[in-house]
Amino acid sequence: MVRLGHRQPMDQNDERSMMSRAAWLYYVGGLNQEEAATRLGTTRARVNRLLGQAREEGIVSITLDTSENGMLEIEEALRDHFGLARVISTPELGFTHLQDTPPALLEFPRRGTGSVAARMLREFLSSNPSAVVGTGWGRTLDQITRHLAGLRAPNAKFVSLMGSLTANSAFNPFEVVQALSRSTGGDGYFLPVPFIADSPEDREILLSQRTVSRVLNMAQNTDLSLISVGELTENSLLRQSDMITPAEAQELIEAGAVGDTNGIFFDANGRPVDHILNRRTIAVGFEDLSRSHTVLLSAGVEKAAATTALLKSGIVNSLVIDGDTARRIHEIT
Repeated sequence: MVRLGHRQPMDQNDERSMMSRAAWLYYVGGLNQEEAATRLGTTRARVNRLLGQAREEGIVSITLDTSENGMLEIEEALRDHFGLARVISTPELGFTHLQDTPPALLEFPRRGTGSVAARMLREFLSSNPSAVVGTGWGRTLDQITRHLAGLRAPNAKFVSLMGSLTANSAFNPFEVVQALSRSTGGDGYFLPVPFIADSPEDREILLSQRTVSRVLNMAQNTDLSLISVGELTENSLLRQSDMITPAEAQELIEAGAVGDTNGIFFDANGRPVDHILNRRTIAVGFEDLSRSHTVLLSAGVEKAAATTALLKSGIVNSLVIDGDTARRIHEIT
């Protein structure tokens, strides 16, 4: 008499039958490996091996409906190409150029990207509740603060990665840090100095202040850094906020700059350019960012070239991006 769970060994010739039975129970019947092993009168380890053999020998073939994969293939391509730990993209909306985007939808890429980044921040803080998180500035980073309801991280610290005193922008680092600390119950720290000093000499004087150097040291040693990228055009936030003049923008272009992050201007290979503005900006530098887990937020197809350049710098570990910009970068790399 053969009892359930103690079946007699099958003949060697029936191995393929065992593969088929194991595969049917697991993939079609919905049993887990332990349940399938009990049903077949064998061990879980053998079921695992049978399933692997079934795939190798073609008894089981797995097909995917790639129409449901969303941006997965492009995410993986960008991750491999730029050597990133993680790429997360929002769905495509069909925007190809800034001028093609209906005015009512201009905020959609930023909102989507900010929402995804907020989810990533939630995950990070749930595993690292006492982390030090550095933040830059901008409209996309501002969106993170709007998607953190209910997140509590009272032991976390949020610190600005750049000078926080800007005269006329609602998206400055001080506001971002304050919003994050209010939402989570964590502590907020900001650099109480201008974003761009009047001269390199003034920058050195400001950095020598004890209160500034203490916060800067924290900003240079973060566990996670959230940065955005700006294109060097008249539509950029820097120009719209009059943080740089048209003449300075032209000089930067002539020096090879294609964009900025935290007010540090870089060329097509992601290297900071030789321009006096880079010696006046008060911000955590690329070397410090490369020691943190740096997450780049990019939203808007107009930022594709600047984003591509910054990804070449090697300072970015993870990328959160809107679908249209992700596709554009995939096409040009």
